[in-house]
This record gives sequence, C-alpha cells and structure tokens, in this order.
Amino acid sequence: MRIVKSVQSLRSSIKKYKDQNKTIGFVPTMGALHEGHLALIRKSRRENDIVIISVFVNPKQFGPKEDFNSYSRPEKKDILLAKNEKVDIIFYPSEKEMYPTGFLTSINVEGITDVLCGASRPGHFQGVTTVVGKLINIVTPDVMYLGQKDAQQTIVLKRMTADLNFPVTVKICPTVREADGLAMSSRNRHLTARQRETATVLYKSLKNAKKRILAGERSSARIIRSMRAEIEKNSPGKIDYIACVNADSLTPIKQLKGKVTITLAVKFGRTRLIDNTIFRI
Repeated sequence: MRIVKSVQSLRSSIKKYKDQNKTIGFVPTMGALHEGHLALIRKSRRENDIVIISVFVNPKQFGPKEDFNSYSRPEKKDILLAKNEKVDIIFYPSEKEMYPTGFLTSINVEGITDVLCGASRPGHFQGVTTVVGKLINIVTPDVMYLGQKDAQQTIVLKRMTADLNFPVTVKICPTVREADGLAMSSRNRHLTARQRETATVLYKSLKNAKKRILAGERSSARIIRSMRAEIEKNSPGKIDYIACVNADSLTPIKQLKGKVTITLAVKFGRTRLIDNTIFRI
C-alpha cells in the first residue's frame, strides 16, 4: 500500500494502472475510518483491480461554528485499517494541495442542496460537491462507493456526476450499524455515555415508523409526529428535522407512496447525527 500526498504523484500512478487496463474503485473519506468505511472498501476490493481511498477533512463543508477543528484525525489507525483491507493507495492531500493559493472555483447543485441538511448547514453541500468533483477529476475512478447513511449527499453527488458527465459509476451501499442499531459515524466517538445510550432511539423511531407504514399508515404528518414524540421522550437529543421525502428528488410527501425516504437529523450536545430508512410503498 502506498501513501500519496500530491496530485501529480497520484496521477502518475493512475496513468500506469490505466495503461494496463486496470479498473479503479474509489472511496472518498474524511478519515476516522470505521466499519462503514471498511464495508465500502471491501466492496470496492471485490469489484475492482485497484482500490484508492482519499482521506481529507474538507474545510469547505464545515460551517464557522461546526466541528472542523475537533474532527477526529487518527492517521496511524486509518493507515493500519486501510492496509489490512489491502487498499492500494491512500491519497492524503494537504489543504494547500487541494485548495492552492488563488483557488476560486466551486460546484453547486441547485435545489436539492437547499433542503434537509442543506437548510441547516448553508454551504455544506457546495463544499462536498466541490471537493468530490476535484477528487473524481484527480482519481478518474471507474466506480465510486458511497454509504446510504448520508442519503442526501448520495442524491446530490449522483446528480452532480450525471449533470457534469463525469465518467464514473456511483454505487450506494447499505448503512452499517452498531449492534444496537446506531448508524456508524466518525462523530459517534464524541457522544457522552448517556448520549450514546439514548442515541439508539433514532434507529428505533425509523423502524417503528416503517412498521406503521407497512400496517397501512400513509400520512407523513402523523408519522413525523410519532417519531418526534418518541425521540423527545426517550433522549435528550434536539431534533433538527424529521422528514418524509421522495427518495430520488427529496421532495416532501404528504401522502406516502412510491419510493420514500424517512430521514432525520438530531443533535446530542454538539454532536449532530443523521439517519434514514428507504423503502417502496
């Protein structure tokens, strides 16, 4: 496994792979790797000749009061985990390498970035699309692997790659969960013991909502009310949003039908957690 820190060096390696007609699978990350990331890496390993991951805590997707400075950066552990999964290259660029002096360009996907997490985190998705657009251009992968936990992000990035004709297939992989159901996240380590114990209510509320829908409930307003009551009763979390939306367009749905995403964001202290479930009615 190689650790590469410059765009020029990475492109040189990729050219050699391309000249040998080797397929490249790519997993973009911000590091602090956990089992969710490793599941993406394993799928990429099974399906491609070469596996490349990026580790870059992207400042452009953090707001001024968000956790950029405190975001976990366990470099040695990340390298060991990647090596154990037989990653071929870790791209570990510096902020200066990604955004050199005079950098002025950004990518903005309109509309679907203004709702849900986008409404609470202005500019967040522009930061995501800009950095992932750059990474795709640098790595030139055949396939990029993303996790379903970040449901809105997957929709935004699929739209970006389609609209800009990036020659990459985007594969969305299932959310990986802890034994008690909490979606794996690099931010979980910032939860207190009490917060961690009660954060399981997020997935429980999603499961209970799905049960009600499968039993015949079709009112999104009633589903949202029941989820809100369950979370407020059983945790100290402060709800940012709970929404029932079309799984492809993120448009709010009053009467549930078609392919539906129930999604939520809840803050436990300063730690913001997201989760979702997707199904077809």
